[in-house]
Amino acid sequence: MIQNILEKIKEFPREYWNDLFVIGVILVVSLASFGLGRLSVLYTEKEEEFAISYVPQVPSESIPQVAGVEAATPTAQVYVASKLGSKYHLPWCSGAQTMKEENKIYFNSKAEAEAAGYTPALNCKGI
Repeated sequence: MIQNILEKIKEFPREYWNDLFVIGVILVVSLASFGLGRLSVLYTEKEEEFAISYVPQVPSESIPQVAGVEAATPTAQVYVASKLGSKYHLPWCSGAQTMKEENKIYFNSKAEAEAAGYTPALNCKGI
C-alpha cells in the first residue's frame, strides 16, 4: 500500500511539486491551528474548574477613614478608589497599585463605591 503511494508520488510531474509543498504546509498549519484552538478551550474549562478567588486581608488600622463610609473589614471584599479619581478597582489591579497610599479610599462593596459616586474601572477584571 505504502509502496504504491510512493510510486505514484515519484511519477507525479516535477513541475507540480512546489504546489504540493504549499498544499502540505497549508494542511499542517491548519491542523496545528485547530489543535491549539481545542487546547485553549480545554485550558479555560480547567481554569474555571480550579478558579481561585482572592479575598485581600487588609488590617483595619491601615484603612483611612472617610466621612460617611465605614471601614472595610479584613474579611470583606475590598474595593479601592482614589480621592482624585472617579473609578474604583480591586486592590491587585494596576490602577489601584499606582495610586498613592494617602489618596486611596477603601469600600466594602461595589454598591458602597457606586453610592459614593465611583464607577468600575474597565481595565480591572473581576469587577
